[in-house]
Amino acid sequence: MNIQIFGSSKSFDTKKAERWFKERRIRVQSIDVRKYGMSLGELTSVRQAVGLEAMVDSKHPDAVLLQYLASDQAKLDKLFQDPTLIRTPIVRNGRQATVGYCPEIWASWS
Repeated sequence: MNIQIFGSSKSFDTKKAERWFKERRIRVQSIDVRKYGMSLGELTSVRQAVGLEAMVDSKHPDAVLLQYLASDQAKLDKLFQDPTLIRTPIVRNGRQATVGYCPEIWASWS
């Protein structure tokens, strides 16, 4: 398994996800999405796995503005430009991905 966790050091769910994998002795690569962001290819891969709506942090003040963007590509570009709009954690295992704390799905990966 090649697990990547895109999260924030201040996110409680990100810390829980990292702990879940650590308890099972599964190595992870942690990326601070607020600091480093995600590549457009990574964002596209996650969108194909979970859908665009699941990726948006609804608690972010600018989340409502995404509704008014014309296309999904414009919304994806906005997430690329402003990684604070991304809901964390995003956990990737190859082409599979989850958004949020989803241990029942992660358990099925192993």
